[in-house]
Amino acid sequence: MTITELIAAFAVGLAGAGHCLGMCGGITAALGLGGNTSGSITASYHSGRLLSYTALGAAAGYLAAIPDIASWTIALRYCAGLLMVAMGLYIGNWWRGLQWLERGGAYLWRPVQALAKPLLPVRSAAQALGLGLCWGMMPCGLIYSALALAATQQSVAGSAVMMLCFGLGTLPAMVLASVGASRLQGLLRARGLRIALALLLIAGGLWSLYLTAAHSGHLLSPPSAAPTMEHQHH
Repeated sequence: MTITELIAAFAVGLAGAGHCLGMCGGITAALGLGGNTSGSITASYHSGRLLSYTALGAAAGYLAAIPDIASWTIALRYCAGLLMVAMGLYIGNWWRGLQWLERGGAYLWRPVQALAKPLLPVRSAAQALGLGLCWGMMPCGLIYSALALAATQQSVAGSAVMMLCFGLGTLPAMVLASVGASRLQGLLRARGLRIALALLLIAGGLWSLYLTAAHSGHLLSPPSAAPTMEHQHH
């Protein structure tokens, strides 16, 4: 795992700022209500989210490492690149194909949602932590894209750290929602910034696809010369 890969994971979370606000901003903003000035509830909620992402990354790394074959590793990297491109198109509102993936994930979300329901309204840091743990598993194309990227590490520790970096990237937008910084939230939702972030994700995904293709020999590899046969007659 390189620093570049960690930055890429962080950038995916940061680039999805507007998407994060749309998916989770409402519940995050609600946590800032009720006269809670200590910040412990908000901090516990975000800690739960980060723990949830980290645990999902560890699970993804473990599962990805099971088939220890080169073709599987290459397939993971292609999948990660394609999902990043798809997420960029989704954020830019140019193609909404990831909605199908999110709809499929909604079936897995239902039992988690049942666990989260008794935690509302949040009155303690423990409840906020539990809600954050649940909310990290909600059906979200951004999370799926980050998981695919993290899975390319094919190790429990490496994939967990990648997802932690992704979670840290989501913090600026989510913390702004928590403290009710409406003007800054409006900036993150601005069309121009959203387009820029979408293009950043698409560029990152395309670059990842290019590197994978080049590394696996699908690009820049000269055609193999036809074998010559020399017949020697004795």
